[in-house]
Amino acid sequence: MHVAYWIVAGLLALFYAYAGGKKLLQTRERLRPMMGWVDRVPMPLVRVIGGLEVLGALGLVLPPLTGVAPGLAIAAAVGLVLIQIGGTVLHLSRGEVRVIGLNIVLLLAAAAAVWLGAVRL
Repeated sequence: MHVAYWIVAGLLALFYAYAGGKKLLQTRERLRPMMGWVDRVPMPLVRVIGGLEVLGALGLVLPPLTGVAPGLAIAAAVGLVLIQIGGTVLHLSRGEVRVIGLNIVLLLAAAAAVWLGAVRL
């Protein structure tokens, strides 16, 4: 289970560090081609989501790696599950049923990280 957690957490951390970093650093115009929803959401909220994604990525990796409060990794994974629930709801409210596949995959991966982290501790 230990190896499985690190594979799932590592892949999620890479994805969320990249996606969250883009939301934190890029303008609405640069985000729009990849994330059409940024037109409907105020930019400060986009930045908050990006910050939460980066913190979630760090939370998946740093606590277990350092041995300091490793339970925070489970909390980070739960937070990422909640972010994906919000993303799925946003896409469904915009009638974008075809684009929720990635949200569902990320939600399931984060849920697996919660389970693997709980079993590992």
